[in-house]
Amino acid sequence: MPHISIGNDLPGISGLLADRPDSAAPLNQLVNVLLRGPSPLPRGERELIAAYVSELNRTRFCSDSHGAFAAAQLDGGEELVTAVLNDLETAPVSEQLRALLRVAAEVQAFARPVSEKAVAAARAEGAGDDEIHDTVLIAAAFCMYNRYVSCLDTELPADRSYYTEGARRIVAHGYGSRR
Repeated sequence: MPHISIGNDLPGISGLLADRPDSAAPLNQLVNVLLRGPSPLPRGERELIAAYVSELNRTRFCSDSHGAFAAAQLDGGEELVTAVLNDLETAPVSEQLRALLRVAAEVQAFARPVSEKAVAAARAEGAGDDEIHDTVLIAAAFCMYNRYVSCLDTELPADRSYYTEGARRIVAHGYGSRR
């Protein structure tokens, strides 16, 4: 049972955003810029970073949502996402993405500078300033989104098809769309 009264029956952040359109607009704008706007990182990889940070934060709604959104946009689909969330070190991803996910994990774990070792490892795999910047900002933002969802104890969807339908909508129309 959520800690606050939500005037709808939507799960996770969906219910919070529908209930508070004043905060929904800037939160949706931010996530659209981070996960769908211009970036050297493909959309699927950015969604995977969001899912990975959400998994580390144990925010099931966000991990499952962004995992589905990543799966819909990555070769390897759900199997790849599951592999990353279960064991990054053995997951079949590029070494650059693995290094960036390690950077994201440091952002999730500590509010301090990412280690020089992690940044150097990402650079050694071809990540430039933009890839590192976008990874850090996605990870930091998803710590905020995860806390919003988890700290208010929002509900999970009753049916896992909610995530598949959400992926179809997000991939086609972006965040904030109810199409």
